[in-house]
Amino acid sequence: MCVAAPGLVRSLDNNIAKIDYSGNIVEANAGLVKVEPGDYVLVHAGLVIQKINEREAKEMTELFNTLEELGNA
Repeated sequence: MCVAAPGLVRSLDNNIAKIDYSGNIVEANAGLVKVEPGDYVLVHAGLVIQKINEREAKEMTELFNTLEELGNA
């Protein structure tokens, strides 16, 4: 199973986006999807694959956090 994680685009230089995952900043290639700083995106295997809205990003983050808590119980 593949999972794409939601994050916030903080900056963009050419096609390299700096994505914020709850304070962890990683780079992802944004050559497939047009993004701008402030966009929420799904990233899989180092590639931005889709823009999403803020509500979707927060819901997905909450779901992943709940799953993590259940896995640690």
